[in-house]
Amino acid sequence: MTETKSTRIPAPLYAAAGAGDLAYQQLRKLPAVVNELGEKAAAGSVDLRERAVATLRAANTAATNLRGKAASTDLDVDKLRDAAKRNAAVVVAGAFAAQEKAVTVYGKLVAHGERVLGTGVVQAAETINADIEATEAPAEVTATPADVPVEEKPAAKATRPAKRTRPAAK
Repeated sequence: MTETKSTRIPAPLYAAAGAGDLAYQQLRKLPAVVNELGEKAAAGSVDLRERAVATLRAANTAATNLRGKAASTDLDVDKLRDAAKRNAAVVVAGAFAAQEKAVTVYGKLVAHGERVLGTGVVQAAETINADIEATEAPAEVTATPADVPVEEKPAAKATRPAKRTRPAAK
């Protein structure tokens, strides 16, 4: 029975390689980004304080308005139901859009991983598979220890064998 073997690396491994390479590229840019953000933070600290104070005032005003509306007994249930349905539809549409985007990003990561790893890995795998297939499989052993005849060794003699001498020269 011949099995077809694929030397293609699984897509998740390509995606991991692609993500790793992209992370490495971004980490190389990190020192420059840190310097740039430090400069912006020093320059905009006064502006940030003013914006924070304005946001706090707006939040307090909104909270006061909401307390006033909650205290009143006028509650439009139909209006709340319609708003909930709209919000649910928006969430479902957002989930579908996020799913499509995730599939697209995954495909891009796989493609990037294939470029990073190149064809060298696949060629190496093909070479290894060819070597494995070319190697002869060991012969199947069918004999058991009981089937193998045992030769008995002759018992050792207690006396030493006689020395051999050369014939006398004439």
